[in-house]
Amino acid sequence: MNLTISGHHLEVTPALRSYVTSKLDRITRHFDQVVDVKVLLTLENQKEKDKRQRAECNIRVKGNDLFAESSHEDLYAAVDELMDKLDRQVVRHKTKLQSHDHAAAKHLM
Repeated sequence: MNLTISGHHLEVTPALRSYVTSKLDRITRHFDQVVDVKVLLTLENQKEKDKRQRAECNIRVKGNDLFAESSHEDLYAAVDELMDKLDRQVVRHKTKLQSHDHAAAKHLM
């Protein structure tokens, strides 16, 4: 699995990098055929809003690409919310693959 963690308008510290990789272990626990993961952490400076922290992630799995993004005032909370979204997408993708294989097996009988 290729993992890329980058920051836009912020520096990715080793603590932040280890936090993101520990949260990504949850994804790989559900689905082990992850090919590539790209995480982008962004600090948005906008005058009309408070400073918003945004986390985006592209996950390439066998046969599909999954994308999720999350915004929050705290970057760690944004990463938590992002991983919750990705976890649901990965579980849904895995059940689609399993149900498709099961239907093909019934069709052969």
